[in-house]
Amino acid sequence: MEIKDNEFSRQFETTTDGKTVAIEYSVQERKLFLTKVNIPEGVEEEPLLTDFLKEILSLAEERRQRVVPTHPKVAAFFRKNPGYKDMLPPGIRL
Repeated sequence: MEIKDNEFSRQFETTTDGKTVAIEYSVQERKLFLTKVNIPEGVEEEPLLTDFLKEILSLAEERRQRVVPTHPKVAAFFRKNPGYKDMLPPGIRL
């Protein structure tokens, strides 16, 4: 999966079946806030979102950023995948 970091729109983007899927973010003090998930209709959400978030988290790890999931779908990903909980900032519990 190829991810584009669109810094102007502040979103990570990928294309599947000719449709653009995006997760909006903001960066503050070495923390990556994942704020909104945009998945068009007709796209299988669960496996795509899981792979997309795994790629985003590997990018955040390379940049030495902590991740704050503010969107419910992103928070659900962290609950289902406890191996990524070490990427949460101190004091964040899901």
